[in-house]
Amino acid sequence: MAITTNTHLNFRGDARSALEFYQSVFGGHLMAVAYSDFGMPKELPDADKIVFGQVTADNGFTILAYDVPSHAVPTAPLTATTRENNLTLTGERFFVAIGGDTAEEISALWDKLSDGAEIVEKFGPSHFSPGFGMLTDRFGVTWILQVNVAHAG
Repeated sequence: MAITTNTHLNFRGDARSALEFYQSVFGGHLMAVAYSDFGMPKELPDADKIVFGQVTADNGFTILAYDVPSHAVPTAPLTATTRENNLTLTGERFFVAIGGDTAEEISALWDKLSDGAEIVEKFGPSHFSPGFGMLTDRFGVTWILQVNVAHAG
């Protein structure tokens, strides 16, 4: 049996913009289905929002997203993620982690994903990887990008 785990992001009205941005960064195919496509009357407030969205790229990248219905109770705002003394301080429940085989490969993704982002830790060599960086993108999602390291065992 094969099991696949994918990140599913929950947005408040900007899932389509986020998915289009992620497609521009990672490439691949974008699928975006609006609530109205599932039968919601077009005059309702959320009809044009995304009920199911996904970006899938040939390199294995997949991310899913949707817009939480506007009448849902909003969550409490989270504190910003910061790095101090090589420690990550955050109130967030998760980060999206991207790993690749080379610094060049990950650096190219970093350059695209960092457009409009708040940099938590600039991409560069670290104690545990030839390339590591952390940012919170323009949609409020925190990403870790790093070069994968093979462990001798």
